[in-house]
Amino acid sequence: SYVTNMAATMGRNLPVLRRLSQVLFAGYGSTGRKKCLHGFLTPVSCPSCQQKCLLRTSIGPLRHGDYEYRDPQSEDEVVNITYITKDGERIPVKGKVGDNVMYLAHRYEIPIEGACEASLACCTCHVYVHDDYQDRIHQPTEEEEDMLDMAPFLRESSRLSCQITLSKDLDGIEVTLPQATRNFYVDGHVPEPH
Repeated sequence: SYVTNMAATMGRNLPVLRRLSQVLFAGYGSTGRKKCLHGFLTPVSCPSCQQKCLLRTSIGPLRHGDYEYRDPQSEDEVVNITYITKDGERIPVKGKVGDNVMYLAHRYEIPIEGACEASLACCTCHVYVHDDYQDRIHQPTEEEEDMLDMAPFLRESSRLSCQITLSKDLDGIEVTLPQATRNFYVDGHVPEPH
C-alpha cells in the first residue's frame, strides 16, 4: 500500500533527512534567511556542506561537531588557528576549511563551553577575534549580536565562536577567550557532539 511504501522510503532515507533538517533549521534561523551555515543559498550549493558529506549516507549521519573531529585530507584544506586562553596560553591548532571554531576547540579540549551547541541561544562560546581578521569574517547576524549583548567583557572584536567557519582567508587567525563567560553548566559538564 501507499502508506507501507512511504514508511519504507522514509526509513531508508531517515539519516539524510535528519541531517538535512539539522542544517536547514540551524542555518535558516527564526528569521527565515535562506542560507546554509556557510552563507550559500542552499546546503546543496555549498562546497563545505557537500564536503561534510551531508548528502552521503554510507558513513551515517553527521552529528553537530563531528566534522571537526576529522583531520584535513590535504594541505590545501589546512587552516591554522591559535586559541589564546584566559591565562594567556597559546594553543596552535591545525584546522581545515569548513571547521566550526567552537567545535574545533571542543576537539582539542580548549575551554569554550558552547552550552546551546551553536543554536544562537547563549553567549558561552564568546571569543575575541584578532583585529587583522575582523574584515575577513562575515558580519554578525542580528541574532548573534543579541546573544553578544549578554556576554560579559564585550569588546568590538567580540564574536560567538560557533558562528565562525574556517576558510583559507582565515589561515593564521587568533581567537582569545575572555576572562569569564556567562556559563550555564555550573557542575563542570562539557557538551559532547550529539
